[in-house]
Amino acid sequence: MEEIRRAAGAYYENLPDEEKRNARFSFNEMDKNKDGKINLDEYVEYLKKDNNTVLPSLFTALDKDGNGTLDFDEAIVLYYTMQSGRAIICQSCKTFLAGAYFTCSQCFFNDDDSVSTFDVCCDCYGGKKFRHNDGHIFCDNYTLLRQSRSPIQAAPIKVINFRN
Repeated sequence: MEEIRRAAGAYYENLPDEEKRNARFSFNEMDKNKDGKINLDEYVEYLKKDNNTVLPSLFTALDKDGNGTLDFDEAIVLYYTMQSGRAIICQSCKTFLAGAYFTCSQCFFNDDDSVSTFDVCCDCYGGKKFRHNDGHIFCDNYTLLRQSRSPIQAAPIKVINFRN
């Protein structure tokens, strides 16, 4: 989780001022009692209103100091995971995937318009504690990233002639 915290901090620092204001607005909107902290009830209420998946385990992971609330810096990690699409959960045990995980490569590289993938944590993958299509190959998220780069590099470069 520490790696995601660092990425979220860097992400926030590089946001344009308008986006930083949006992040602060989201925090303030979540903080219903205006005490400068987000408790579990406020977190659940905020995520449910937009039909987001509510994971109490994610709240616990976000609460770095373990005091039962999220301050702005802790909430930035939530903002980052939601904005970046990094809020990925294990399809088997339903925990937040903070580090390395495995994804079905057939689902990942599927040519249809579906954006869903089948992702499982290392424990569920290693212990075969999941059900998915037989014969599908799983790769860790770092391997998939490298593999997805190859087709892009192999694509022909189109030269556009603007002199007509």
